Amino acid sequence: MQGSGRGLQRPGKEEQGPVLRSIQHVYGAQHPPFDPLVHGTLLKSTPKVPTTPGKAKRVSTFQEFESNTSDAWDAGEDDDELLAMAAQSLNTEVVMETAHRVLRNHSQRQGRPGPQEAPVPTPTAESEPPAGLTGDLRLVKSVSESHTSCAAESTSEPVPLQRSQSLPPSATVTLGGPSDHGSALSEREASRLDKFKQLLAEPNTDLEELRKLSWSGIPKPVRPMTWKLLSGYLPANVDRRPATLQRKQKEYFAFIEHYYDSRNDEVHQDTYRQIHIDIPRMSPEALILQPKVTEIFERILFIWAIRHPASGYVQGINDLVTPFFVVFICEYTEEDDVDLLDVSRVPAELLRNVEADTYWCVSKLLDGIQDNYTFAQPGIQMKVKMLEELVSRIDEPVHQHLNQHEVRYLQFAFRWMNNLLMRELPLRCTVRLWDTYQSEPEGFSHFHLYVCAAFLVRWRKKILEERDFQELLLFLQNLPTACWGDEDISLLLAEAYRLKFAFADAPNHYKK
Repeated sequence: MQGSGRGLQRPGKEEQGPVLRSIQHVYGAQHPPFDPLVHGTLLKSTPKVPTTPGKAKRVSTFQEFESNTSDAWDAGEDDDELLAMAAQSLNTEVVMETAHRVLRNHSQRQGRPGPQEAPVPTPTAESEPPAGLTGDLRLVKSVSESHTSCAAESTSEPVPLQRSQSLPPSATVTLGGPSDHGSALSEREASRLDKFKQLLAEPNTDLEELRKLSWSGIPKPVRPMTWKLLSGYLPANVDRRPATLQRKQKEYFAFIEHYYDSRNDEVHQDTYRQIHIDIPRMSPEALILQPKVTEIFERILFIWAIRHPASGYVQGINDLVTPFFVVFICEYTEEDDVDLLDVSRVPAELLRNVEADTYWCVSKLLDGIQDNYTFAQPGIQMKVKMLEELVSRIDEPVHQHLNQHEVRYLQFAFRWMNNLLMRELPLRCTVRLWDTYQSEPEGFSHFHLYVCAAFLVRWRKKILEERDFQELLLFLQNLPTACWGDEDISLLLAEAYRLKFAFADAPNHYKK
């Protein structure tokens, strides 16, 4: 990798500042409010001293926290759920104590030091360079072979947030609920599942309670309906849901009848051709390459592009269809391994319903991140800039190390924003991550920023060890996450929540 002719060259001094050329317009995410940026003492939870001597500040106790979050301490609740409820009517000390508790518990399970004994964790990603970036932003081609063995990576010194390393690309993809380690539900999982079923069966589902319960993961049997409710596709009123489903499904297939034949027209053929090229490159291949699935994805993406001319189709949108389709199709099959799922066995009428539901939920998601995919992708550029500022506050050594070796955030984080980390994580982890994103206000835009920051800092040890521009970028574009599971995602989300709570409402921390 050191040959002068073949290796990636550093940006020259004359190439000051990033240059964007011919970036395809992408449809995407509404960037989060210009909010949080930070400072490197996150892991210290020293109590605040009241600044006004005349008014003694009322201190919330752990017992108050317990009573205010009643069912969080039921026998069936995970530590993650405490975090999901922590922001409700609690002061900073209590919330931060809870976040630290989640991090400590995860660390102890893995025999690792807790957050107070270790630096801020760092994230992962397996990224391909976005097309259209040149000059100072040229990217290294993704080399998945550079991280192909879990065993090899497991010999490295453990760091906070790290548990598993990369697997071969053929690793199987299974979907399950939280803590899904076997076929039989544990008492805790059964209790959580019952709570979901009770909420969903109410005449008017309490969406706020559903969000709180979903933050720490949604059991597989109720995930399809929960996602449809949290995305805003279906109403909270249980009696209105069947009619809404029927109406929206009928509406989608009216779009197909009206627009789909125009895919070969000159004005639309470039859009359709790009969709047709991109779909076979998606994963999991065993599912996507089934003819019926390929056709469904082509219809969904083409209809969406035609109905959203401000952005049209952009590479990256195609990946966002997969989680919804997989979650909804698994409602009609007992197969947990997505690679073994045979769509041809699903009745045609049910498959049509899955297609329509997927289209509408993808549309709801994209409505919230629209400026990620409009011309020049301003939403992504803004988010990457915010990520850079945030990391400079929470882990200055990592930030300075990247700058010293002339690694630009846009070179590796563009895909994190464009694909919502889908290319960096296994599909099972993406589904778990999206459980929380749909539970968070503006989860796919606002909260995603903090997840990306926690994700980057998760790899601080390895990043600081790399002393070469090319090796640094190769690592950041091929982070070893293929062995990750629910526990890794829960720990990542706990750290992201802690960052959000500390900095989202502190805009002054953003400024130097």
